[in-house]
This record gives sequence, structure tokens and C-alpha cells, in this order.
Amino acid sequence: MAARKRSTARTAALPARRGVDLSRIAPSGRSVLIGFALLVLAVGAYAVARETSVFAVQTVEVRGGTPALRAQVRAALAPAVGKSLLRVDGDTVGHALAPLPGVRSYSFDRSFPHTLRIDVRAEQPVFVLRVVPGQGAYLVAASGRVIRKLAHPHLSSLPRLWSAAKDVHAVVGDRLGTQATEAASALALLRGAPLPGGVHVVRAAAGELTLVLGGGLELRLGDGGDLRLKLAIARRILRLTGAATAGGGYLDVSVPERPVLSTNSQVGG
Repeated sequence: MAARKRSTARTAALPARRGVDLSRIAPSGRSVLIGFALLVLAVGAYAVARETSVFAVQTVEVRGGTPALRAQVRAALAPAVGKSLLRVDGDTVGHALAPLPGVRSYSFDRSFPHTLRIDVRAEQPVFVLRVVPGQGAYLVAASGRVIRKLAHPHLSSLPRLWSAAKDVHAVVGDRLGTQATEAASALALLRGAPLPGGVHVVRAAAGELTLVLGGGLELRLGDGGDLRLKLAIARRILRLTGAATAGGGYLDVSVPERPVLSTNSQVGG
């Protein structure tokens, strides 16, 4: 009789999972206590340095702008002298410099232990605003901001924008209206690339911006849109034709795609 084959079933046990020993990765009570103590010491040291004269401002160092503007900045920040550098923040500097019309922008840095450094970018004057009758002359920046009143406007070679007193109220430190600001923007674009003959007079009224060149030619720009394109087209036409010295007439680039040039010589012919 054949022997019966016995089937044997084998079971394999999965390896037992080992638990994570948190004691090996968790900080000890002593290290937690030391870390907390260091944090308290750091906060305390900051508070002491902020409230005492350890890092008191002794020098306000100003870079950029004219000597007169740097002097104004130092005077405006004089109240910060004696205070801790840690207490002089952006709000402190901003409130001090905001009233200065000659400051376009700025940045500041704390140079420990005792120096506050200010880098100033000055407003760039682009025209003289003449307010008539008898209300004086004002220097206006590329931003349209009134920088200061001019005692002797005839000494400036900048273009003139004439305006009736009822149309413009010039206040030092404030920005002018839309039309005068558009005129300032146009003249700012010409600082690095002037037009032939230069600009002597600016007219800005009823959405029409006109630059009168040295030879008498009127450059009609229309509204304040696409000023860079309009000026580039006008510059090219003036250089190719020599119309800037023609003694009058106009170049209309209010529609840049269809510029129109009319000079006195053309009219006379």
C-alpha cells in the first residue's frame, strides 16, 4: 500500500515592528531649558539696546542730491540723533523726509554702532512754472511736484510754462494737475535726448500739450498718451527736415501714425 503523502503547511511570522525610541530624538529637558534661557537673554539684550544709548545715533550720513538737499535731510533727521538705531525704522525716516519737496526717493541703512546712513535720490527739475499775474515762479520736477519758489526765474534756462492763477495753484511740495504733470513727463523724456533747438515754452491746456522750440516751431503732442513714441517720431522728422530752425510753423504728432509738418517756408511758397 502506497504511503500517503503528507502535506505540511508552513507559516512564516512577520518580523515584529520596533517602536521608535522618541527619547533619542527629542531634546532633553536640559537643552530645552538652555534654549529658552538663550531666547530670553536675546530678547532682553534687544530691549536694552533699543531703549538705552548703547547704539545711539551720533551721525546722520547723507549721500546723493545737492549739498543743500543733503543739509535739509540732516536737519529733518536731527531728532533721531541720540535715539537708538534700533528705534529708527522706515516710518521714522519716511515721516521726517516726506515734507522735503526735493527728495524723490530714498533708502536708509543702520551702520552700527552709531551711524544712520541715508541715500537720497533728488527730484529733477524740468520746467519753470510762471503763475500770473504777479504770483511768482516755481521750479517743477519731472514728477510734476513743485520743488521750490524761484526768486530770480530769469536765471534759469529751463522751459517756461505760463498759466493763469485761476488754473493752477502752486504749493511747494504738492503735485500739479494732470496737464502740467503730463508736460513734466514729456520734458523728462527729453533730458537724455533733447529735440533740435531745445524747448523754450510749454503749453498745456484742454488736453493739448504743445512744446515751442527755440526757433519758434510748435510741436503739438495732443494728449499725454504715447509720449515716448510721439517724441521719437518728432525727433526723427526734425533732424531729417531741419524744420526746427525754419522760424515757425508746427509739427503735429498727436496722431503718431499721421504726423503733419507745416513750416513758414512751406506757407510762403
